[in-house]
Amino acid sequence: MANGQPSNRMTLSSRIALIGIPLDDHSSFLKGAAQAPPLIRKAFHSDSSNDWTELGFNLGTEDVIYDAGDLKFTPTANVFAEIEQTIESLLESSLPVVSLGGDHSITYPIIKAFRKKYSRLSILHFDAHPDLYDELGGNRFSHASPFARICEAGLADRLVQIGIRALTCHQREQADRFGVEIHEMKDWRGAMDLQFATPVYLSIDMDCLDPAFAPGVSHHEPGGLSTREVIQQIHAIQAPIVGADIVEFNPVRDVMDMTAMTAAKLLKEVAGQILRNANTTSPPHFTDELAET
Repeated sequence: MANGQPSNRMTLSSRIALIGIPLDDHSSFLKGAAQAPPLIRKAFHSDSSNDWTELGFNLGTEDVIYDAGDLKFTPTANVFAEIEQTIESLLESSLPVVSLGGDHSITYPIIKAFRKKYSRLSILHFDAHPDLYDELGGNRFSHASPFARICEAGLADRLVQIGIRALTCHQREQADRFGVEIHEMKDWRGAMDLQFATPVYLSIDMDCLDPAFAPGVSHHEPGGLSTREVIQQIHAIQAPIVGADIVEFNPVRDVMDMTAMTAAKLLKEVAGQILRNANTTSPPHFTDELAET
């Protein structure tokens, strides 16, 4: 289960669960993302900012966020199984769960846990890369492959990808095979009005951002989104957000904590949008789905 110093205990006023997953075993280029969770927390609680989201929610009062600390893997662990079990346990609280990675491989076991709770689920994925490789370097569970595994297993009703600018021929074929909706950066014209007929899970790879905004990533892919553009797209989501992950922040490459602060800002705005959408009346097509959970 999780290990660390949680900021608070789960209470009746808790609205969101937070968990750190310090894993970078499946990174193909550089290690370092496993160091990210405590640094994102540090930035999140930094006195250089405050606890208010742009949407008007104060995340620093009334134990809004239950912080479960960082997952500590047992020796000789099946790490994916432990991630899945930990997320499944947190979801029993009926709180949305936000995970701090870690590399992007963690999204596969996370979604396996979510799919057990939600019979219908859409994923909105921010990334420079589609992460649809069947395998990379012989590793089918690489951080470049989680969405291939998710799609193969039928774990998402819909997968929408934003910020993509490093597509290969193979990954285009995979996207066609699985019916993935890819919005490439070359076609970007601003935040889109994406309509979802299911609850939504957000997966945010920090390299969706241009390296000018987030230098602390393993794979620098120029020509990406600005921080404001990502926030605008998050704010545009109208469906219930039941979970999220923020992954691929690599502190080894960060400059003056820029990427840590950006990751913390995105965490803040994701939390705000979760709370905002939970406070609005769900459209009729969500009523039965959310009642099942």
